[in-house]
Amino acid sequence: MRVLFAAHEKSWGGMFDRIRNELPEHEFVASGSFSVDSLKGFDILIPTMSPVTREILETSDRLKLVQQCGSGLEGVDICAAEALNIKVANVPTDISGNADSVAELGIYMLIGLSRDFRAMAQNLRERRMGIPRGMSLSGKTIGLVGLGGIGRALVRRLKGFEARLIAVKRSDPGRAVEELGLEWAGGPEDLPELLGRSDYVILCLPVTSETKCLMNRQAFAAMKQGAFLINLARGGLVDRACLLDALASGKIAGAGLDVFWEEPPDPRDPVFSFNVLATPHVGGATDISVSGIVRTVAENIRRVGNNLEPLHRKNR
Repeated sequence: MRVLFAAHEKSWGGMFDRIRNELPEHEFVASGSFSVDSLKGFDILIPTMSPVTREILETSDRLKLVQQCGSGLEGVDICAAEALNIKVANVPTDISGNADSVAELGIYMLIGLSRDFRAMAQNLRERRMGIPRGMSLSGKTIGLVGLGGIGRALVRRLKGFEARLIAVKRSDPGRAVEELGLEWAGGPEDLPELLGRSDYVILCLPVTSETKCLMNRQAFAAMKQGAFLINLARGGLVDRACLLDALASGKIAGAGLDVFWEEPPDPRDPVFSFNVLATPHVGGATDISVSGIVRTVAENIRRVGNNLEPLHRKNR
C-alpha cells in the first residue's frame, strides 16, 4: 500500500521515519508541507494539520483510510469520507501518552509565565541577579476549559502545586467535582464565571462549531484583570484580534500558546511582541507520545491492509 504523510518528513519528532520503519513492506511519501494536492494512487492518508475537504477526498481513486496521528479531526470532512466509503480514525490522547505530554507542556507554560520568563532572560543578559520576583502557583486559581484526556492529566499534576482547580465541562460537571477533587465545575454556560475567577485559564478542548472562537471579545472581557491564557488545544478556539487587544490593553498579563490561528504563524505577528510564551505545536512531540502514536497508526495500517476494521474509527 502507498501512504501519504501530509507534512515534512522530519515533522512531529521524526514520526514519518518511525512509522515507515515499522512497516517496510509499504511505500511512504511525505508531502513536504501541510497540504494535499491529490490523493490519487494512495491507500492511506495521514493528514497531520492538512485540511481534508470533500474536494480533496474526491481526487482519490483507492483511498481506504484517513488516519490522523493525533486526536484532532476538525480539519477532516468526516461526512464526505463516509459518503465515499473512506474510513476515518484517530489516536485518542489518553491511550498514547499524548495527553500526559501536552499536560507537561502546560505546566512549563504556567511556571514560565508565573516566573516572568522574559524578564529572567533579560536580567541574565544584563548581569542583574535576584530579579524578577515571580509568582507561586500555590493558592492561585487555575481554570480548565475541557476535562478530556488533557484536562484530566493536568488535574493530576496540578494538585501537587496546591492550586485551586476549577473547570468547565460539557456534561455532568458535578460528577467531575467528585471524581477529580475539583473546587468547582460548571457547564458551558458557566464559562464567564470560570473566566472571572481564574488567575490562569487553560484551554484543553476540541474545536467544534460551538467552540470556534470561544475566546472572543466578550470572553476576554470576562477574564480576571491580569490573568493569563494558555491554549494547549487548537488555535481556532481563540480569536486572534481579540487576543491582541487583550494583551495590548493589559487586560491579560500574558499568554502561553502551543497552537495558533494559522500554522505555522508569522513570527512577525505583533502578538509575539507581548508577554507570550510560544512553542511550535510540540505539546505531543515527546519520546513517549510519539512511540504511542506510532504503535497505533502502524497497527491501523496493518489492519486496513488485512481488510480489518481500524481501531478508534470515527465514522461508520
